[in-house]
Amino acid sequence: MQRSEVKQQYKWAIEDIYPSDEAWEKDYARAEKMINFSSYAGKLGDREVLLSYLKANDEFMKLAEALAVYAYMKHDEDARIAKYTSYNSKMGMLFSKYSAENAFFEPEMAGESEQYLDSLIADERFSDYDYQLLLLKKNKSHVLSEGEEKLIALAGESFSTFKETFGMIDNADLPLPEIELEGKKVKLSHGLYGLVLHSSDREKRKEVYEKYYAAYISLINTITSTYYGNVKKDVFYARAYKFASCLERALFREDVERSVYDNLLASVESSFPAMHRYIADRKKILGYDKLYFYDVYAPLVADVDFKMSYDEAYDYIIRGLAPLGSDYQALLKRGHDERWIDVEETEGKRSGAYSTGVNGVHPYVLLNYQPTLSDVFTIAHEMGHSLHTYFSAQAQPYAKADYRIFVAEVASTVNEVLLLKYMLADAKDENLKKYLLNYYLDTIRATLHRQTMFAEFEFKAHDMVEKGEPLTKENLCSLYSDLGKRYYGDAIEHDYNISCEWCRIPHFYNAFYVYKYSTGIISAMNIANRILTEGESAVKDYFAFLSGGSSTDPVSLLKLAGVDLTTKAPFEFAMKEFADTLAQFEKMMGL
Repeated sequence: MQRSEVKQQYKWAIEDIYPSDEAWEKDYARAEKMINFSSYAGKLGDREVLLSYLKANDEFMKLAEALAVYAYMKHDEDARIAKYTSYNSKMGMLFSKYSAENAFFEPEMAGESEQYLDSLIADERFSDYDYQLLLLKKNKSHVLSEGEEKLIALAGESFSTFKETFGMIDNADLPLPEIELEGKKVKLSHGLYGLVLHSSDREKRKEVYEKYYAAYISLINTITSTYYGNVKKDVFYARAYKFASCLERALFREDVERSVYDNLLASVESSFPAMHRYIADRKKILGYDKLYFYDVYAPLVADVDFKMSYDEAYDYIIRGLAPLGSDYQALLKRGHDERWIDVEETEGKRSGAYSTGVNGVHPYVLLNYQPTLSDVFTIAHEMGHSLHTYFSAQAQPYAKADYRIFVAEVASTVNEVLLLKYMLADAKDENLKKYLLNYYLDTIRATLHRQTMFAEFEFKAHDMVEKGEPLTKENLCSLYSDLGKRYYGDAIEHDYNISCEWCRIPHFYNAFYVYKYSTGIISAMNIANRILTEGESAVKDYFAFLSGGSSTDPVSLLKLAGVDLTTKAPFEFAMKEFADTLAQFEKMMGL
């Protein structure tokens, strides 16, 4: 389908950002002229000058945000249009110029006394920036001299090559072969691998599993060297910026306490018996003598008949999210009626789904909707992101409106959990109930347990290098295999292929990111449970979280919603939720 064939009601209202490309180009020229921040350098000790700088920075960023979002949204409508590729390139240049102009800010502020910073934090005129200033104060001991920072910046240009090299291996040079699928020869790809692994054809699953891993294993020496270099880069940065470890630096940059990370690993370990039981159940239901890792995504329940048009699905989601209250439902309806959402799959359009937004306008969602159960959950997920963006932008000044990555997946997953619970209560078909329970179990396994295993792997790999031990393909595969046996148990075969799985995880080149998926779903499960059991008071607390933006640290924001990740309680609830869902699934399956 061509974009011109799509009804207007199913296209996002991008004109709410800019009515035309000419208006965009006019604002781009204005933004270029606004980049003159170096004139503030050396003068930030004067609070009037500092306040002027911070407000000027906000004004530029508001404009740049609108320019950037319009540019990539237009590009994502149809990537074949060169004009919008050019717009994105121009935005890259604009942000590079902006960064260079503002390089003085952090070192200069780090040179100011704690008393000066405290006085700014206490000054009502700086209330929009109090949390930012608090972070600058906390970061003082980790800011280097101007000369050292320049050397680090020069090194950074080289250090980025590890991630880029893996990207080239993974997306361009990986020797993936052709396979036969539905009578046609097609080249194996990452997307096709995932598609086949979710199919019921075991022989085809085995074939793609073995061929897929053979490609990575053929390059394992290069990948090992690349990953080792990336970890050494992380160790270099941690030591250069005076942190005791790479993990300490990563948590510091997110303003997250170490106890959160430790609670996660400990709680998931306590849930191993339930996970091992689920894997054993999977083996029993599938009826296999031996279960392999190419079987862990195979469907346990026959396909269910759950097809809805986009409009039907949207109305169903509004009903399913009724526990969040009529105001939330009304905002969902606004998103539909005021065209926040780009619905149809068209030629040249970016695949997948995402949520974005422009401060002062409204959020936007990109979909490629198909009438499947999975895509119904995708709508709920992306609108969770969008309304989180909406509430934060409405409640917070611009400097605090953008929430941190640590909490980015919470609202989206709350919507999914609430919708799933509604569907389970609403389902008349026993097969659909079985399917939904299995869907929930697999979501928890993939988003909580699996990502925690990844987190433990990268923690131990970094710890080895910090202690002076080199990384080799042998010790990395051994480490990964040992973790796999702990996390998945004895009911599954731990072959050499799966011990090499670390080779194919792109997130490992952005260290200590994956654990946030786990804490995100744990937080969401707790919040959804509070909303369903406590009602209006819990919804009020949740809206306080949604409205928090980055007004304080992310762990404190979650406490507003009743989730304290510095304690074990929310983790224990999530593990119990998995065990209870498993027991319900086993009962329905007659196990």
